[in-house]
Amino acid sequence: MTIAILFHLSNDRTLKHFYSFVQKHHKKDFRKLISYSRFVYIMKNLFVPLFAYLLHMRGAVTGLAFIDSTSINVCRNKRISRNKGVKSIAKRGKTTSGWFYGFKLHLIM
Repeated sequence: MTIAILFHLSNDRTLKHFYSFVQKHHKKDFRKLISYSRFVYIMKNLFVPLFAYLLHMRGAVTGLAFIDSTSINVCRNKRISRNKGVKSIAKRGKTTSGWFYGFKLHLIM
């Protein structure tokens, strides 16, 4: 959880570069540091403890905001012309994993 919070406070754009920086320069701070692929796999379980921490710190105003976005795909890219259900509001977009057709959901805590 500490590494995830530090990543959002850093100026790094990608988690992979930040994690390699931590592996090289902060070995003594994180003695049992796991591999990057394992870290990414475990990060999906981070929401509940992070939310509990934020609820605990609710009384103290820190000025920190956690922002995340995810894409909500309507259909596959090759079927865009056939989709008529949400044609007026769905748009093409790009994430780090590629192009999609649908919506982008933003969550701010």
